[in-house]
Amino acid sequence: MPDAKPATTSESFDGKAFVRLLSTAPGVYRMIAADDSVLYVGKAGALKKRVASYFNASPKSPRIASMLSQVARMEVTVTRTEAEALILENQLIKSLRPRYNVLLRDDKSYPYVLMTQEAWPRIAMHRGARSIPGRYFGPYPSVGAVRETLNLIHKLFRLRSCEDSVFRNRSRPCLQYQIGRCSAPCVGLVEAGEYAESLRRATMLLEGRSDELTGELGELMEAASARLEFEQAARLRDLIGSIRTLQARQYVDGRAADLDVLAVAMRDAAACVLLLAFRDGRNLGTRAFFPKTNGSDSAEEVLAAFVSQYYGEQVAPREIILDRDIPDRELIEHALSTSADGRKVQIRSNVRGERAGYLDLARRNAELALATERTGHAAQKARSEALQALLGLAEPAARIECFDISHTMGEATVASCVVFDAEGPVRGQYRRYNIAGIEPGDDYAAMNQAIGRRFRRAMDENGVLPDVLLIDGGAGQVAQAREALDELGVQGVVLVGVAKGPARRPGDEELLLPDGRAVRPGAESPALQLIQQVRDEAHRFAITGHRGRRQKARGSSRLEDIAGIGPRRRANLLRHFGGLGGLKAAGVEEIARVEGVNVALAERIYATLHGLDTPNDDRPPPRSTA
Repeated sequence: MPDAKPATTSESFDGKAFVRLLSTAPGVYRMIAADDSVLYVGKAGALKKRVASYFNASPKSPRIASMLSQVARMEVTVTRTEAEALILENQLIKSLRPRYNVLLRDDKSYPYVLMTQEAWPRIAMHRGARSIPGRYFGPYPSVGAVRETLNLIHKLFRLRSCEDSVFRNRSRPCLQYQIGRCSAPCVGLVEAGEYAESLRRATMLLEGRSDELTGELGELMEAASARLEFEQAARLRDLIGSIRTLQARQYVDGRAADLDVLAVAMRDAAACVLLLAFRDGRNLGTRAFFPKTNGSDSAEEVLAAFVSQYYGEQVAPREIILDRDIPDRELIEHALSTSADGRKVQIRSNVRGERAGYLDLARRNAELALATERTGHAAQKARSEALQALLGLAEPAARIECFDISHTMGEATVASCVVFDAEGPVRGQYRRYNIAGIEPGDDYAAMNQAIGRRFRRAMDENGVLPDVLLIDGGAGQVAQAREALDELGVQGVVLVGVAKGPARRPGDEELLLPDGRAVRPGAESPALQLIQQVRDEAHRFAITGHRGRRQKARGSSRLEDIAGIGPRRRANLLRHFGGLGGLKAAGVEEIARVEGVNVALAERIYATLHGLDTPNDDRPPPRSTA
């Protein structure tokens, strides 16, 4: 285990004396201010050498000089290897958000290809926390790249993509089977061994082992031909041809490359890192990142921080091409190679030929993305200042939160809370609240409960409060939010209601201000445009949560709650009636005709599906509706 060593805490920090106590082992160092806030986190292959460089006589940049003047103490953590130091540095930067580190800010979760871990695995796109058991391939730079990959996998290997709720309740093949994109394991039209083999081949393709896969398929094709199984040989031939066509689409240097191309553009305090990704020779597209520089004006430092933090969480490809050399390149290269299970990762900046062309493409896209982002940032700043004027704030709101309620006729009520700061949405701090214990459809009670839950925790844990709290709704919802805030003693939060206008058109919204005024700024108002952006995001987030909760509730069959219904009887019932809808329309006598179901069980099934009490023995059961 790593060994932590706290430094002295004297008010006048003596860096040279501290360096004399350090070893040459790899590790991570932390510079800490007098108020215990972390100023900087860094890694080192040799702690003594790296930390000493801060306290020698060489000139320091204004940013570094300002940082060192605030250091009250330092702490170091010794690690066993440089790879451990890289991982620990990334973890500490992510959790501590140091004031002088370049911070990778990426609000969007990375898209992956998910292969689930179950009897009949499905393959689908996944975003967000990797909590579903299975194997994740990626990340991919864009959703489009994932969809293209999935389209190919379904065409070649016919693996299922449907959710479990659909898969469990099918009684006949769906359209995906009819168009040749699924082998219909839901109704037993494919053997388990054959499906497992298709799954293994798809895994090889996703791992970038297409050459190995085509070689294996070629041997199977020849063997099938030798056994005079020409139909099987023809199917294998077509599969090989499809994979070869894929390989021919985009190769780098005539071979299946596994590389990322990175370029950085900087202007003033803004930076953009552009990622161009290739896997198995396929161009997966580009993705732009906008890290927080925290005063750094060095493109090399920004790029080095990006490489260290990004590949600290993602699996690095075999080759990383950079548009410039970076500090600690060899250390990062060694650490990434170690964390990649010994597979060598090469970081290069001096390239020629086709790779140089891709670098030039990445540079131009980085410049364009940065210019676009700066324009958007300027517009966001103007909207924030307009909102400040409209609400009479002393300064622009640093944190805006918005609540919205979503349900379908009272079913599966969900409240959403989204967060915006000066730079836009802070998706990592979004929250959803499953509302319970209220009358279905009571939006007022739902709003009161959601506001109470969010701010009660903030008051108990001394958490952060918003400057502006937006409520999607009229006077009733705003009154409930105000009641919840007053009950908790929350002060200093500007509460604004966002009500739809009479025509319910965008731009006609009526804002209910804290002083009791109701104003309609109009569609041209930058302040209203910012409020609409936040409100629409809260609405989207609430609907997404509500649909997920509703689907989960409907996906679990009510048959599972009936005593005496196991997997076999449940399957027999659904197969006999073609699904839950057909079963619900049947009478007791029809249900009792299903194999393994007697009259008493049929009565319980009928009662459960129709919300009735289980019939007593002396009460005649409901008769067939046929």
